Amino acid sequence: MKFMKSFKNLKTFIEKLTKTGISFGVILMFFLTSFTVTRDTDENFETVKNLDIFYSLYKELNLYYVDPIVPGDIIKTGIDAMLKSLDPYTVYIPESQVEDIKFMTTGQYGGIGSMIRKSGDYTVITQPYENSPADKAGVTPGDIILEINGRSIKGVSSDEVSELLRGEPKTTVKIKIQRPGIEEPIDFNIEREEIKMNSVPYYGLVDEHTGYISLNDFTNTAAKEVGEAFSMLKSENNITSLILDLRGNPGGLLIEAVKICNLFVEKGENIVSTKGKVAQWDKTYTAFVEPVDTKVKIVVLVNRSSASASEIVAGAIQDLDRGVILGQRSFGKGLVQTTRELSYNGILKVTTAKYYIPSGRCIQALDYTHRNEDGSVGHVPDSLISEFKTKNGRKVYDGGGVNPDVVVEPELLSNISVSLIIKNLIFDYSVYYKMNHPTIATADKFVFSDADYQDFVNWIKDKDFDYETKSEENLRLLTESAKSEKYYDDAAAELDILATKFAHDKNKDLMIFKDEIKDLISQEIVVKYYYEKGAIIYGLKNDPEVKKALELLNNESEYSKILKP
Repeated sequence: MKFMKSFKNLKTFIEKLTKTGISFGVILMFFLTSFTVTRDTDENFETVKNLDIFYSLYKELNLYYVDPIVPGDIIKTGIDAMLKSLDPYTVYIPESQVEDIKFMTTGQYGGIGSMIRKSGDYTVITQPYENSPADKAGVTPGDIILEINGRSIKGVSSDEVSELLRGEPKTTVKIKIQRPGIEEPIDFNIEREEIKMNSVPYYGLVDEHTGYISLNDFTNTAAKEVGEAFSMLKSENNITSLILDLRGNPGGLLIEAVKICNLFVEKGENIVSTKGKVAQWDKTYTAFVEPVDTKVKIVVLVNRSSASASEIVAGAIQDLDRGVILGQRSFGKGLVQTTRELSYNGILKVTTAKYYIPSGRCIQALDYTHRNEDGSVGHVPDSLISEFKTKNGRKVYDGGGVNPDVVVEPELLSNISVSLIIKNLIFDYSVYYKMNHPTIATADKFVFSDADYQDFVNWIKDKDFDYETKSEENLRLLTESAKSEKYYDDAAAELDILATKFAHDKNKDLMIFKDEIKDLISQEIVVKYYYEKGAIIYGLKNDPEVKKALELLNNESEYSKILKP
């Protein structure tokens, strides 16, 4: 009887859909698939019932809602809300955004090769990639895009501007820009190329025997690039230690993480396994070729933005006691996504499994609905955390993310520095600086002098920026509470005195946080001349986590002690 009732509802629903012009064959194929996968008739009925409700609701909205409804927009909103209720990584990707999937997995796209951002009504070039079409054409940081192919882009979102700049290689895009300091607009005809972003933007020595490799993501060439970088460092410099920098690396292809681990661990070692609802997603990935080096000492740098494949590498290196993890607790994304093709060239990126590193622990945060503001793992109660053992018998724990063996707390920026960054004043000054300095010293030798800093202080005097210190914020909240609880009148005089004492002085703060601001300006200036590679080289000079890693790698007993139970 239940099945007959389900069939009756199904028949009615199909009749309604066919009246909209949807092919009966398409509808039947969908439901046959659903019934094949799901055997419980009650669940079948619920599926049909709720799809019927959804269709009826949309039909009524379309007929009677006071304003016109854009079908694609409202259905996309419904899809997004539905998927958001599952996990943050199961998403629908319409045809217009499919190129983004290709970029995430290959690091390739067709375009002019430049980073952009919205600034007021227009979009600004923040940095052309080195040797990209934009770079070779003479586009520079700070250029304001006025038109693309004759179309004004005033008020156009940066996403849409990005789409207009992208296109098939060998096609031409016409861009009109306004360059700071030059009155007349400049026209460019730029031939698009296949842009390939390197997963390893820089590698080199940080001391006589220690190599450094920066890995930005896990595209399909990540392992190849890391392997080549390591081989070069080993053959040319005979390094005995390696710092692998995964800070800020959001992850990517799981298999690339396996291949990178395989460079340093014995063939046959378990790297990661995946377990899902469907048996086909249950897999174990082992080191499948002979390693390149199993003796080199390794420190892996992670932070709260190191996610997914980054956590596989860090977690496997830790669980196999192959190296030391240093930094902050990683992001906590242990979910595996698979892409499924949909009608009209859309894609569903769906979570199909969780991954488990060699000790058996899952990196996925136990509760991904209550994370820190940046999305990383929040507080996990001790009662929910389980203990596991590394290959050597060291204790490690789940709960989300990889806890480093050596914790180095991040250095927080001052409020004035944050304000200068948010208002884009450090970026704007670096553009101004380059206009007045055709060349600078190499990235490792560049120095932003005290005289240069005074020039910045003078330049910023008429600029609009302000901020609230933590003391001022707490006092403001106290004042608001006093007013709401009717205590303010009695304490008004004292609160006013505190407000005066706590009031920040921008000129004073520019001097107090001079070194910090100088370093931020220096980084922004160097990238204008030497691109991302130069900024990394400059940053390594005063990087506290790299310094700590070097101390550890140069202390054999301390390094070995960490890897023992």
